[in-house]
Amino acid sequence: MRKDWLSQAKAEADKGIPPFDRAFSFFMFVINILIIIYFANHQMQSTGFFTESFGIMEMFFLYGYSVFWIISAGLEGVFGQRLLSRMVDAFGGVIFGGICIIWLLLVFPFDFTYFSVGLPDPIRFLLSWISNDIARLIMVLGIILHIAAAIYGPIAYKFVDKAFFKCRKTK
Repeated sequence: MRKDWLSQAKAEADKGIPPFDRAFSFFMFVINILIIIYFANHQMQSTGFFTESFGIMEMFFLYGYSVFWIISAGLEGVFGQRLLSRMVDAFGGVIFGGICIIWLLLVFPFDFTYFSVGLPDPIRFLLSWISNDIARLIMVLGIILHIAAAIYGPIAYKFVDKAFFKCRKTK
């Protein structure tokens, strides 16, 4: 039975990804690559954005979070593998993302006074308004979203499993 569900889910995924979904995933893929470059630039230039408490573990969680999204968005947006992307998200990826944000919130190795350093002057104002308190609030909202996604993902897969089982039973 489980094999039937997987083959049915794969057949659904192989029907194609709607153009908007694929474009959005590709956009997220590119954005997360740019985020890694932006943070790496802060780190290499010693802009003051990262505090003394930014160590190996914080690097792992900060960059690992973006790498997770690059993998997930890349599977769907670049390679067209929606089923695999969704499974990465639902079974581990979202939980890892939540852990990353929780750790970074607890340690908070940032000084957002320097977050916009390195940007060209005409667009620096886009990020210069973010304070440490606003960044913490955004991180708390991210944690809440990851918890909700960690609960929703497996439940959604279970409902899909039941729907496929019911459909197969009536045929």
